[in-house]
Amino acid sequence: MSERAAPFYCPYCGDEDLRPSEEGHGAWECASCNRAFRLSFLGLLARGLQRNRDEGGTTA
Repeated sequence: MSERAAPFYCPYCGDEDLRPSEEGHGAWECASCNRAFRLSFLGLLARGLQRNRDEGGTTA
């Protein structure tokens, strides 16, 4: 099993200067805007991704 992916950008300011927070798993700190945030995986959707056939896509 591999490590979890780290965020590339701060969701608030878009800067890349992120560091893991001491608050626990999934918590990050942005050194640029001085904000802390947490990322978590909620789960898979039961239906999955579906496209509208009118837009030329196919149903997944």
